[in-house]
Amino acid sequence: MDLGIEGKWALVCAASKGLGKGCAAALVREGVNVVITARGDEALQTTAAELRALNPKVSVKALAGDITMAEGRAAALAACPQVDILVNNAGGPPPGDFRDWDREAWIKAVDANMLTPIELMKATVDKMAARGFGRVVNITSGAVKAPIDVLGLSNGARSGLTGFVAGLARQSRLAAANVTINNLLPGVFDTDRVRNTSMGAAAKLGKTVEEVLAQRRATIPAQRFGTADEFGAFCAFMCSAQAAYLTGQNILLDGGAYPGTF
Repeated sequence: MDLGIEGKWALVCAASKGLGKGCAAALVREGVNVVITARGDEALQTTAAELRALNPKVSVKALAGDITMAEGRAAALAACPQVDILVNNAGGPPPGDFRDWDREAWIKAVDANMLTPIELMKATVDKMAARGFGRVVNITSGAVKAPIDVLGLSNGARSGLTGFVAGLARQSRLAAANVTINNLLPGVFDTDRVRNTSMGAAAKLGKTVEEVLAQRRATIPAQRFGTADEFGAFCAFMCSAQAAYLTGQNILLDGGAYPGTF
């Protein structure tokens, strides 16, 4: 299927690895020019080279910086001739117990996982509407749908973003101008973050990392973790011309782990 987005420009945040990289790769395969951001320059430049090899016809710009800071956002936006597609993504806050989190921890989580994507949307969606095309995909978390006790910082910040998007996406000045805003909620995917959190669990439980990972896989009906490539493919479709009637939605991609109907 031709997704009808060849030649568009996308800003993909936190794209040096994991789900952000999967999204950038899927867009590049569709002929989309991309600006990718991440904090670490070395991994980012490696990813940029891989993306250029995927599709030599597109432009790939890599900009290292902190997207949660105003300067980082300004630099990323300046590097993109126009933002037709915005993929908001940020590493999740650390797990823990809310009794141990102070105000600074909460502000940091809200800043990265709620206010940063809102600021990027504020800078781009009206321009998208003026051009008659825009796609925003916010990568949040399956924990928005089914909160996890140790991920309280993520539950809170990302639920706040979800509520905000539910209202913004339904503004007629955007929806009627072919600008869609949706959230993509990953369950457990085979990423560095999953392995890092499993290392902590393994140490706490006296098990190996592989044992912990195997137990997590067993709780998923698909009996496996998702891959960054399949996540990216969903993201690319949500950015497509064909997805123009999809807005204000939360798409859960979790291998069937969520047990409910709604």
